Amino acid sequence: MSKPFRMALTRIVIALRRVRDWTIAAVVLSLLKLISLLPAHKAIPLVDRLARRIGPLTSRHKLAMYNLARAFPEKSEAEHTQIATDMWGNMSRLAAEYVFLDQIFDFDPESDEHGTIEVEGAEIFLKLRDSDKPFIVFTAHTGNFELLPIAAAAFGLDVMALFRPPNNPYIAKKVLAARRTSMGHLVPSRAGAAFTLARRLESGGGVGLLVDQKFHKGAKTSFFGLEAHTNPLLAKLLRQYECDVYPARAIRLPGGRHRLVVEPAVEIPRKPDGSVDITATSQMLNDKVESWVREYPGQWQWFHDRWQIKHLLK
Repeated sequence: MSKPFRMALTRIVIALRRVRDWTIAAVVLSLLKLISLLPAHKAIPLVDRLARRIGPLTSRHKLAMYNLARAFPEKSEAEHTQIATDMWGNMSRLAAEYVFLDQIFDFDPESDEHGTIEVEGAEIFLKLRDSDKPFIVFTAHTGNFELLPIAAAAFGLDVMALFRPPNNPYIAKKVLAARRTSMGHLVPSRAGAAFTLARRLESGGGVGLLVDQKFHKGAKTSFFGLEAHTNPLLAKLLRQYECDVYPARAIRLPGGRHRLVVEPAVEIPRKPDGSVDITATSQMLNDKVESWVREYPGQWQWFHDRWQIKHLLK
């Protein structure tokens, strides 16, 4: 195969991928636009019901079921199916809630009444807001995790959050635009992101990290008793900048409500010389996330290839 032919073939493949991505984005964004014409209290349950039927028909459902069988060998197939079905409902709600963020987020730090959103650990938000010390908040893809930075902003707390854009560039552009309107500083997960976060900590600011994503390299840890590589970024930032680390999560409640929980600072594992133990710290993060997922398994993204075994299902 000649070089000009290979180059032409590559251009064709790239063009076809762009057409595919654009088509998928057009369908998804059109559906979200259609959903926005309905009241939130009707639209969100509607997409939940649809996703519970459509999700199990997708290729990702097979990966979710395989992950569930390995993570919960003590549960029956029927229980795995129920968790996976709940997951599809959770994911569809997450997408629809982007459209209605202004209506959903009704939390008022000055009020003692609970609306759609309630916050547990509000005193920690206030302490961080009034302190000039750097800090890190970590979370996972549980419930509507996107509400956490909005809650921080409601308390007047500015957190720089690292996020991984969707693979589809057209959807990624729309999602980033939606996030920027309500979630403060955002840093896409790409080259240079770690340096940006480090500068934020150096200036005494706060950083937010999702710690349950797959990572091809990094610390060898376990998650649900299965080997998993974990991004050592949080531990490496701690080695440079001593600061407190706070777990935070979002929990879906009945009736379309949400509870946002900020926990007290965790103790960071250290080596005998006092330096941060990167592997032990990464394992500590996994253990915390696992405890959350075990409590509400249907609110985590089981179709995510956390253990990097997707290739085994082909």
